[in-house]
Amino acid sequence: MKLLKMFPVLTMLLIVLVTGCKKDDDPAIRPTVISTDPLTDATNRGIGEKISATFSVAMDPSTITSSSFTLKQGTVSVAGEVSYTGTTASFTPTAALAPNAVHTATITTASQNVSGTSLAEDMIWSFTTGALPDTSLPTVTLTDPANNATGVTLNKAVVVTFSEAMDQTTITALTFTIMQGSTSIAGTVTKTGTTGTFTPASNLEYSKIYTVTISTGAKDVAGNALATTYTSSFTTGAAPDTTVPTVLSTDPLNNAISVASNKMVTIAFSEAMTASTINATTFTLNQGTTAVTGVVAYTETTATFTPATALAANTAYTATITTGAKDVAGNALATATVWSFTTAGPSSNLAPVDLGAAANYVILAKAAVNNNPTSAITGDIGLSPAATSFITGFALTNATGLATSPQVTGNLYAADMADPTPINLTTAVNNMITAYNDAAGRPSPDFSELATGNIGGRTLTGGLYKWSNTVTLPSDVTISGGANDVWIFQIAGDLTISNAVNMTLIGGAQPKNIFWQVAGTVTIGTTAHFEGVILSQTGITFQTGASFKGRALAQTVVILDGNAITMP
Repeated sequence: MKLLKMFPVLTMLLIVLVTGCKKDDDPAIRPTVISTDPLTDATNRGIGEKISATFSVAMDPSTITSSSFTLKQGTVSVAGEVSYTGTTASFTPTAALAPNAVHTATITTASQNVSGTSLAEDMIWSFTTGALPDTSLPTVTLTDPANNATGVTLNKAVVVTFSEAMDQTTITALTFTIMQGSTSIAGTVTKTGTTGTFTPASNLEYSKIYTVTISTGAKDVAGNALATTYTSSFTTGAAPDTTVPTVLSTDPLNNAISVASNKMVTIAFSEAMTASTINATTFTLNQGTTAVTGVVAYTETTATFTPATALAANTAYTATITTGAKDVAGNALATATVWSFTTAGPSSNLAPVDLGAAANYVILAKAAVNNNPTSAITGDIGLSPAATSFITGFALTNATGLATSPQVTGNLYAADMADPTPINLTTAVNNMITAYNDAAGRPSPDFSELATGNIGGRTLTGGLYKWSNTVTLPSDVTISGGANDVWIFQIAGDLTISNAVNMTLIGGAQPKNIFWQVAGTVTIGTTAHFEGVILSQTGITFQTGASFKGRALAQTVVILDGNAITMP
């Protein structure tokens, strides 16, 4: 009976003994971390990640704190909030984690289960964050054809280049379109990396404007769309030119007669030609079977052939432009064009200019004759109405009605000398002016604007020449003709002979029959040699060492500088 009464007490003692054998620090009930998020050594994790750890048993929430559950980026602690629910502890960073960085999470042994048992050791694991999320909007950086391009080929595939890799599924015939006006162009869209290509199903049309559009449906691989719809335009090329060019006109005309000996032969085409095909091979001039030497030029729609020397008088010439001449599209003339013309006869009736009393002087001037010694003058020098004092640089010796000088083989006369010198000079000057007007007024020139005034390197036959501008001799010139042939040069501007240039007379030509009527100034360059009768309305200047065979007749001044001047 006593034993039965003691049974509850024995039972309690047994329970105490049994439970007392299992201490709180028994490894069999010690908590562990069975999983983490992120996993250990995880990579490319988001910078807004919440870090969590799941325990094997329920834990005492008061032991799961920011002291026992920490996160570091390198040696720097990451601020965050720790929470616990169920069997999972979480660490929520206050701010986004650093991108592309290793982070280390730690749960220390301060963490205990509900029975007060701690982790056996700190739980430490690491993971690496990925890059910052792509929020940049893609753009179109290049189009081919370029915006506003012209002359685009009809089979052109349109290529669009983006600023970054695009989501291939968003570059389609819906987001990448081409329109001509309001008409959609059918085609195939292909894409790769940062480019999209639209290949029209058929050739485009000539001379049309096409508009390329990329809509905001096009997105990059991060899902960012274009900020705005992109458009560009281009224009296709014109239809090919298949029209054969023709010769519209020639100058001289076919079978023309009395053509000037200095005639420049021209051809006018129906359209612009390829300049390189208009040359000395395709554009020729012949006298019989003999080729004429000349210069071929082309500008706009006109070709010219300029003979190197004057054409022969009263002679037939044949000009030819061959089928080698082509337009800018490469179309050749259908057939060669051949035409002929005949030059005029020689100016056999051209009379010399009558110099009157002016012919008595190798130098005659109205205002001054200035000399820089030492010159050698053969012939008389006259000055009127200016006085003797305006003849300088000669070391004059005065005599009755004249003066002499060691530099002059002849006499020097001025308006203030004794009679009859003044009246003789007045007559000579008047005759000089009359001669100038005669030469300037001769009509019907044989040669007009020859070589546009640059006659260097030319051979000049007898006749009347006329220029409305300045005439230059940058290189040697030949005067060719018989003893009775006459040359009259009418020059509205200046006459300039370059340094060291020589004039040569051949065939019996005489300087007394060569007349240079010049409205402007005459300048004969250093060491140059010139011939003829100069009738200048302005002044004549002989530069250092120049030589001259003829007469220098000026209505103002004659300037000398160590020159050799000889009367013809």
